[in-house]
Parts: sequence; structure tokens; C-alpha cells
Amino acid sequence: MKSLPFSLVAFFLPAVVISGYELVQDYSGISFFDQWDFYGSWDNLTLGDVWWLNRDDAFKQQLAYINSAGNAVMKVDNTNTVVFNEKRASIRITSQQAYGVGSLWVADMVHIPFGCSVWPAFWTKGPTWPDNGEIDIMEAINLMQSNQMALHTLPGCFQSTPANQMGTSGELDCSQPSGCLVTETAPNSFGQGFAAAGGGVFAAQFDVAGIWFWSRPNIPQSILQSTSTSSLDVSDWGAPSASYPVSGCDITKFFTAQNLILDITLCGIWAGLPAQYLPACGGSGPTGICYNDNVVGSGSRYDDAYFEVKYVRAYTTPGSGPTPTAVAANAASFTPMTSSSSAGPTLSQGGALHVHCLMIALMISLTMMFAMLFL
Repeated sequence: MKSLPFSLVAFFLPAVVISGYELVQDYSGISFFDQWDFYGSWDNLTLGDVWWLNRDDAFKQQLAYINSAGNAVMKVDNTNTVVFNEKRASIRITSQQAYGVGSLWVADMVHIPFGCSVWPAFWTKGPTWPDNGEIDIMEAINLMQSNQMALHTLPGCFQSTPANQMGTSGELDCSQPSGCLVTETAPNSFGQGFAAAGGGVFAAQFDVAGIWFWSRPNIPQSILQSTSTSSLDVSDWGAPSASYPVSGCDITKFFTAQNLILDITLCGIWAGLPAQYLPACGGSGPTGICYNDNVVGSGSRYDDAYFEVKYVRAYTTPGSGPTPTAVAANAASFTPMTSSSSAGPTLSQGGALHVHCLMIALMISLTMMFAMLFL
């Protein structure tokens, strides 16, 4: 059998247009809240001094609504007086759909809650914590100026030294209380700076690997040009803020399908800890105690404690193999697309992996076809 020159195969390869990710769900506009569940409980997770309202009370008390710009607003009560030993009303919502490995989430936010005692987060979790994993896409407290990103897992998952990451790594063991932590280095990722810049976009690839942030002036064209129905090409995104190479953690082993969560709590086991609270906020009241000097009394100090979200979009990878689909929020398992290995790609390469596989398959098929012609 004669061999066919590679140059001839390459010549006959058709042009392949890769969109990257296909849209699964768009949360935006008047229907933004339709496919989210409201928690309706006190904060029994991080022991914050809030009561997360149920759906009816959230809308009735105007702590969740769509504003005149068509954006979703979720806020801490800033109008009522709270007496000692009572909690302040707030919001926590969880997507009714859970998304498997191979998913991509993009959130455009105009405003993120901030201020002394304030602890907001945009994150994901599986049915059982921490057994099924947690991804912190946006999380910070009090008067911090930078976002923090992390994975939380059972023992055995680590952030190996990333070669392609813009943020600064801290703890590398994802089973530690902080998770495997990365601090954002780009400006205006939280607090007053985020608001003054007009907000920005957060994105996370769940195949395992990267979390991105862009302040409003730096959002990639691929995202600016995307719509509520279009696919998304991630080739212009550049290096992620946080990278979690598969050499340190097999994502399919430590994570199941994830629900998306937006919440705001107050004080609690992070924002309210004296070591975290006192340096920045110790002078905000007479006692130096987070709850006493913030939650109790007038709500006027929480005027900046709100999310304003243009949209949250969930995407999945196209191409060969099982396509990850949205599954019921209480699902306990999922079928992963692939198993990671120490020689596998980093998260930031996830979109390119499918392109490479497709090209290889085409090359093999065409090689065989032309080889038969030249027998």
C-alpha cells in the first residue's frame, strides 16, 4: 500500500468552523427568576446573620425584581430596622438545572454587593457538599478589593502549579477550608472599583479548568457580540484568572453536575471573623463586633449590598461523545464526557480539545480514503 503525502491530506481537509460552546440556558430579562429556587431559610450553611427569603416574600419585599434596565436585582434589606437577636432579610437563589462536565457559565454583572459585614458569592455545588464539589467563581467579603476563586472538594484534589494563570495562587489543597484558592490580580474585580467600572463579566469552564474575569472595558468581543441564542467562541479569551490543570485534580472524580447559586449573607464564619472583619471594618461601630455594628439597627449601611445581573448563560461543548445536558437539580450523579489524566489538557484548553479531536478524525479518514485511491 502506498502512503499518501501528508501535504496532500492537508490540502483536501475542508475548512472547519468551530463555535466553541452551544447555548443551553439563558437567564435574563423579565423571565430571569423563573428557573431558580429561592432558599427560604436562615443561613444554616455559613452561619450568616440573614434570613434568605422564599420566592413570594422576596418579590413582595422587593428584594428580588427586574429593574427598568431589564436587569435582575437581588439585595439585602436596606430599609427596615433590625432589633438585637433578629436577622436581616436577604436573597439566595439556586438554578433548577444542574450542569455536567463540559459546561461553560458566563455571567454579566453591573453591580456586586459590598460593604462591611457583606459576603456575596456566585458559585456552584453538587447535591452533597463537599462530596460533589464546589466552584467559587466570585466570592469576597467586607471591603476587599479583589475577587477570590476556589475549588472545594474531598481530600485528593490539588491545584498543581499552573503555567497559564493570571491570578495568584494561595492554598493548593482543595480539601482545606479555604479550598485551593486563587486571588484575582486584574483591577476592579470587587467592591467600589467593580461598580465604578460599570461591572464586568465572570466566566468558568467546568471541564476543569479556568475562571475568567473582565472589567467592563476589557470584555472580549466574542462575549460582547454574543446573544441570548447564539453559540460562543472562546478563542479570544486569553489566559484565565484561575487555572486548575487536570494533573492536580481529576474533575470527573471529585465533581458531579453543578447547580448555580447567587447569594448574599452577612457576617458569618468568614466576613464576621475578627481576623477578617476588624482590620477593615473595626471602626464601623462602637463594639467592633460584625453583627452588633452592622446587622442590628438601620438598614441604610446596606445600600450597596445588591447584585445587578444582566444575564447568566450556560453553555455546553459540541462535537463527538456524549453531550453534557442540563439535569434535574437534585440529581446525584452524571455521566462525564472523559476521564482526566496527568497528561491531559488544562482547563483553559478545554474548548480546543474538541477541535483537535475533530481534526485528527478528519485527517485519519481522509488519509485512508486517499490511500485506497492510490493503491
